[in-house]
Amino acid sequence: MAQLVLALILGLAILTWVASGVVETTARGWFERDVGDRSRLVLVSAGPSLAGAWSNQSSLGQHLAELARDERVMGAAACGLDLQPRAATPGFPTDFGCWAIGARLRSGGAGSSIREWSTVADPPSGRIHVSVMPVSSEAGQLGFSILLHDLSYIQIREEKARSFLLAAFCLLALLALLLPVFAARWARYGWNTELRTFLRGGGRGGKREFQPLLKDVRELVERMAHERDDVPGQWTARRLKQALNRHLHGERVVIVSNREPYLHERTQGGIEVRHPASGLVTALEPVMTACSGVWVAHGAGSADRETVDANGRVRVPPGEESYHIRRVWLSEEQESGYYYGFANEGLWPLCHIAHTRPTFRAEDWRQYQAVNRLFANAVCEEVDSEDPIILVQDYHLALVPALIRERLPAATVIMFWHVPWPNAERMGICPWRDELIEGLLGSSILGFHTQLHCNNLIDSADRYLETRIDREHNAVAKSGHRTLVRPYPISLEWPVKWAEAAASPRDCREQVWHELGLKPGALLGVGVDRLDYTKGVEERLLAVELLLETHPEYRGRFTFVQLAAPSRTKIERYRQLNDAVEKVAARVNERFGAEGYRPIVLLRAHHEPAEVYRYYRASDVCYVSSLHDGMNLVAKEFVASRNDLRGVLVLSEFTGAARELTEALIVNPYNLEAAAGALAEALRMPPGEQADRMLAMRSVLAQFNVYRWAGTMLADAARLRSQERLSSRLSARQPAMV
Repeated sequence: MAQLVLALILGLAILTWVASGVVETTARGWFERDVGDRSRLVLVSAGPSLAGAWSNQSSLGQHLAELARDERVMGAAACGLDLQPRAATPGFPTDFGCWAIGARLRSGGAGSSIREWSTVADPPSGRIHVSVMPVSSEAGQLGFSILLHDLSYIQIREEKARSFLLAAFCLLALLALLLPVFAARWARYGWNTELRTFLRGGGRGGKREFQPLLKDVRELVERMAHERDDVPGQWTARRLKQALNRHLHGERVVIVSNREPYLHERTQGGIEVRHPASGLVTALEPVMTACSGVWVAHGAGSADRETVDANGRVRVPPGEESYHIRRVWLSEEQESGYYYGFANEGLWPLCHIAHTRPTFRAEDWRQYQAVNRLFANAVCEEVDSEDPIILVQDYHLALVPALIRERLPAATVIMFWHVPWPNAERMGICPWRDELIEGLLGSSILGFHTQLHCNNLIDSADRYLETRIDREHNAVAKSGHRTLVRPYPISLEWPVKWAEAAASPRDCREQVWHELGLKPGALLGVGVDRLDYTKGVEERLLAVELLLETHPEYRGRFTFVQLAAPSRTKIERYRQLNDAVEKVAARVNERFGAEGYRPIVLLRAHHEPAEVYRYYRASDVCYVSSLHDGMNLVAKEFVASRNDLRGVLVLSEFTGAARELTEALIVNPYNLEAAAGALAEALRMPPGEQADRMLAMRSVLAQFNVYRWAGTMLADAARLRSQERLSSRLSARQPAMV
C-alpha cells in the first residue's frame, strides 16, 4: 500500500510539472494574441481620429493620451513618414521610438509607406508588446502609430497559476495519502459501485452534470461576439456610422412610425417647421441623422403636402438635409379609426395600467388594418434591395412587420415597442390579440425597454398562438419564422444638442424668473408632458398641493410649472383629464396663492425643445410622475440638461427610466404623502449631494446613449442576417449533396 501511495505521489508530481509547463506556454500565447488583437482593434478604431488631428500636435497628443488610459498601456506615439515623432505620451520609451520602429518596417526608401506590424520584445525592463498601424487619410498615408503594452502582468498570472498548481498538487497528495485508508475501511464496495455509475453517465456527478458547462461556453461566446462593438470609448454619431459600415456595409436604414420628426405648419407668418412632442422622435431623430436613409411617417402638418415632392418626400433636417421623410396621407376617417380609435382608445389603455377601460370597435380595427397596409406599401416602395434593414416603431404599426414579410421575405425587420406590453391575461381583453401578435412575430427582432415586457410578449404568444417558445434564447418560432425578443432600453443622444445650444443655467433662470414674475430666492419645480392620463399630471399637482399644506415654509416661495402639450383632444378621456387638471390647478392657486404669487403655473401649449430645455436648466426640481411608462425620456432629458450638476429629479418607480437613474428620488406617484415628502427633500438637498447624484446619472446617460441603443440593435440585426444568409446557402446546396 505504501509503495502504491508513493508511486501515486510521484506520478502526481511529474504530472504537475508537465502541466505547469503546458499551462504557462499556452496561457502566455493566449495572452499575447489577445493583447495583439486588442491593440489592432484600438488602433484601427482610432485611425480616423488620429488622421483628423495629424496637423494639430496638441490635439494629436490628446488622442494618444486617450489611447493610453489603460494601466497596461505603456505609451502611444505617432510618427511621420520621415520617421520623425509627431506626438507621444509622456515617458514613451526611446528604444521603441519612430526611427527604431520605422526603419524595420519600410517597404522602400525614405518617405515610403509603412506596413502593419506587431511583435513581442524582451528588454531588460520586462516583456513589451509592440503594435504598429499605418495612419492614412484620403490623400494617402500620413505616417504610423505605435502602441506599447506592458506584459509584466502575464508573468504575475503565470506565477499565480504555478502557485495554484502547487496547491493542487499538495491537496491531491494529501488526498492520495488519506483516500486508500478511508476507501479500504468505509467504501470499498460502495466506491466501486459509484464509479461504475459515474462512467455510465448516470447518478449524481454523472455526465449530465457537465451539460451546464456547454451552456456557459455558448453564452460566453455570444457575449464576446456582442462585446466586439464595446471597445472603450463613448458611442457617438460617427461611431454609429462606422458600426453601420462595418456590419451592414453602409446600407440605407428605413424607419417607419406614425409620428414624423418634423411637421410643416401653416402660420400667419408663412410655413413653420416644428418638432412634435414625442419621446420616440427625440430618440430616433439623432439616429436617422447619423445613419441617413428614409423615415416613413404620417404627414399630419397643415402644410406638409405643400413641402413634399411628387413622391411625397422632403429632405430634413432644415439646413442639414441628411435624410428623407416619406409622408403617408390619411383621410379623416382613417385617422379617426386607426389613430384615435383602435390605437389610442384601444391599445394605449390596454398596454398602460392607468385605470382607463380600453374601447374596441370593429370599424376601428378595419381602419387599423387598412392604414397598416398603407404604411407597409410605402416602406416597400422606399427600399432599394431584397433584404433591407427596416425599423418599425410602436403600437400604431403592430401589423406592419408581417405585411412587410409577405412582400420581402428576406428583409431584416426590427420592431421596437415603445410602450409597456401587458401580461397575457390582460392582453386577452383585445378581440384581435391573435392578429396583433402574429403581426409582431413577422419581425426578425422584437424590442422592448425591459426584460419584463419581453417576458409578457413571449407568454402572450405561448398562450394564444400555436408557436414554439425558446425561453433560453428569448425567441418565438411560428410557421418556420423565428423572432428574437430582446430588451433595448432607449435613451438620448449624447451630448444633447439642445442642452449644448442652450444658455447657461444662470441666464435661463433669469429669463424664466422674469417671464413668470418670480421673486428673488424663489424655488422652481417643473413637469414636462403631453396631457395624457398615463403621465400622472393630476397626481403630480395633488402632490404639490400636499407639499404646500404640510410644509408651510414653501408657501409663497415654491412655484411648480407644468409644460403641458395638448394631446388627442378628440378623445373624451383626454378632454376629461384636461378639465380635471385645470380644476386642481385653480383650487391650489386659490388655496395658497397671493397677490403676485401662483403656486402652479399651467402652460398648455406646444413647446419647442429649446424652450423646454430652458425650463429644465432653470428649475430646482423636476417631477416625473408617470403612472405607467415604457421608459420616459423626460427624466433623461432633465439629467442631460444639467451640466452644472444642479437640480434634483423626482422619478416615478413605474417608469423604465427608474431602473437606470437610480440616484433620482424614486417615488410611488399614487402615494401623495411620500411624493410630497420627496419634493420637500429635493428642495432642501445640499448642492454637494445634488452634484453627486447628477454626476452618477449623467455618467449612465453618456455611456448608454441612443447611438449605443441603435448600434446594438443594428449589430444584432446584422448578425442575424448573416446567419440567415448562411442557412439559405446551405439549404440551396442540400439537394446537390444528396
